[in-house]
Amino acid sequence: MKRFLVALGIASALAFPAAAQPVSIVAAENFYGEAATAIGGDRVVVESVIIAPGTDPHDFDPPASVARAVADADIVIMNGADYDHWMETLVESNDEDSRIVVNVAELIGVEDGDNPHIWYHPLAMPALADALTEALVAADPAGQAEFEARRDALFATLAAVDERIAELLAQFEGTPVAATEPVFGYMAEALGLAMSNEAFQTAIMNEVEPSASDIAAMEDDIRGGRVKVLFYNAQVEDAFTRNLAELANASGVPIVGVTETQPDGKTFAEWMLDTIHATGKALGDPSS
Repeated sequence: MKRFLVALGIASALAFPAAAQPVSIVAAENFYGEAATAIGGDRVVVESVIIAPGTDPHDFDPPASVARAVADADIVIMNGADYDHWMETLVESNDEDSRIVVNVAELIGVEDGDNPHIWYHPLAMPALADALTEALVAADPAGQAEFEARRDALFATLAAVDERIAELLAQFEGTPVAATEPVFGYMAEALGLAMSNEAFQTAIMNEVEPSASDIAAMEDDIRGGRVKVLFYNAQVEDAFTRNLAELANASGVPIVGVTETQPDGKTFAEWMLDTIHATGKALGDPSS
């Protein structure tokens, strides 16, 4: 099977004539679908599977319509790293030598068992955009100039994200923080934040009960103000995480909500910037 690696980004307003036969793309998550639209323009038809904010991509059970779409697609985009294992199953059950399968995790060397929330990795996006362009050129060589122009436009939209990361890194490197899950982990690392209580986060992500010692350590850090921000997965909650949010509120620890699905009405860059700005505000940055 041919295997390429794909990017994420925001839609470009560049205007080009449509292809005679658009490339059919199925993306497991909506932010990857946005990347395909951003770079492919009128030369692609894109279907994103996970689009509802309340959907947990880890546990998604695809309906038969998704299986049919994957079987008919020219390009399939998946996150990888066992995040959307259901998509991998669909691809394997509908093996097709002519289909281009893109696995974003593979592009940046993230493997099964690593933190799978790779779209928050700021260094991955330019590489992903390049790889998506390569995949589209392979599927539609006549569109190469258009794909490359739209890729460059996508790069321009991401510059503000990189600039904001650099600003907060310079101010808050080493600041201790915590999270209910490792959703924001790669971005927190890029911001230079010192993430604590990672065992607790991994347990919540894997839907197992954290150990008593991990719970106590997390609560103690919040209650004692030893962490300055709590990153909270607002999309997937349970009794443990809600209790932590209540404790953070009572202890004066700011909470920054993060999600696993791109919000409606937001581009990818806007989504990232909103969360980074919220982080800056929680840390005390006067410009946020």
